[in-house]
Parts: sequence; C-alpha cells; structure tokens
Amino acid sequence: MIHRRRVYRDFTASPRWTAFAVKVETTDLYIRAARDLSALAGETVRRLRRELREHIERHPDFLSSYSPLPAPKTAPEAAAMMYRAADIAGTGPMAAVAGAIAELTGKALLGESEEVIVENGGDIWMKLNEPAAAALYAGEFRFAGKLKIRVAPEDTPCGICTSSAVIGPSVSFGKADAVTVTARDAALADALATECCNRIRGEEDIDASLAYAMEKGATGIVAVYRDLLGVSGSIELIG
Repeated sequence: MIHRRRVYRDFTASPRWTAFAVKVETTDLYIRAARDLSALAGETVRRLRRELREHIERHPDFLSSYSPLPAPKTAPEAAAMMYRAADIAGTGPMAAVAGAIAELTGKALLGESEEVIVENGGDIWMKLNEPAAAALYAGEFRFAGKLKIRVAPEDTPCGICTSSAVIGPSVSFGKADAVTVTARDAALADALATECCNRIRGEEDIDASLAYAMEKGATGIVAVYRDLLGVSGSIELIG
C-alpha cells in the first residue's frame, strides 16, 4: 500500500490548542485540543473499532452494502449513527464511518477540552469557542488550494465532510473534484458528501446535488466540478 503523507495537517504549537495524531490500525486521526489527549482518544478509537468489528462479524452486509440497511436494535453507538445517516442520505452505512468515528472521539474529549477538532481522513468534527477556518482540497483545477470555510462557534458542534472522485482511496460513482457537506451530525455530513459526489457526473448535476443535500438535512454544501463551483446553505467562503 502506498503511504500518502497528509500535508494539510499542521502540528505547529499554538496558544489556542495542541495538535496531535492518533493512529489505531487503519484509523488515522489529527486532533486539536487544549492539551495532548492522545491516550483518551486512542482508548476511544480502539473501543469504537472493536464494537464496529464485532457488529460486522454478526452483520457482514454492513461492511459491503452500497444501499441503506435496517438497523438492528443491538447496534453499537457508532453503527447506529451510520445506519441512520445512510438511511437519510441513500448510501451504505460505511459511507458514514469516518464522520461517526470523528464525532464520537471528539465528544469523548470534551470533558477535558472546551474546544476540539478531530479530522479523520479529511472528514472533520469540531466544537469551537472561537471562529476557525477549514481548508477545502478540490483537485487540480481553478479552485485548487483556494477554498476555505469560516466556521463560527455558534454553528458547532458540527461535521464538515468531503468526498472526491479524484482525491483519496474511497469508492466514488461520480466525477466531482470535491463535495464538502456541513451538518450538525458528522456521520450524516459524511454520507451526504458521498451521495452528492456520486450524483455529480457533469455540470448539469451540480444544482440538483446541492438541493438534495439541503433537503436531507445538511446545513451547507460546496461542490466543485472542474472549473465550476456550487454553494448552498450556511456556508461562508473566505480567501
């Protein structure tokens, strides 16, 4: 497997927060908090992964389905979030896994830090007391390296999740350079980003994809297809 260094991660010391990484098997998190909480974060991720692995052993379709599945009453918290997000977005449950793990890890840290940002493979959950900016990575065309979202503290906790047909290892059935969705629920943001990216196969699909995300519970969406940009909802782009 080729290792891709995540150049967008900044570990520079800051008076506002400490940045650290947590890696557990294939889960690779970048976290910002008031102090190094890697022990607590690692313990949380190991528990979440164990619960999901045990659930998959009992329900193998959970891992492979590209469509929503009925949620068993015995589903652990992360799986329950993923079932719900998939049902709303129209995806398989695994489309929401990164967002679910980011959110549940972040929530576990809130008792030790008032502000927390957890990034999981480009999918983010955050709780802020002051504004912050999230950079969007959108391929190699006109908007490459130029897009950022301003996130206000009153809009958090929230998820900011991105799906791309050209960046990263995830399966995509669309052709969008990047679709970023914001939602109060990071699992839902993750699943909607996947579905809306799948829906964009040409410029004529952008508006319908934006409308779909907002109809399904997104608070905002940014879609990039080559040199075209679509934005809807509560999104403040900054330069």
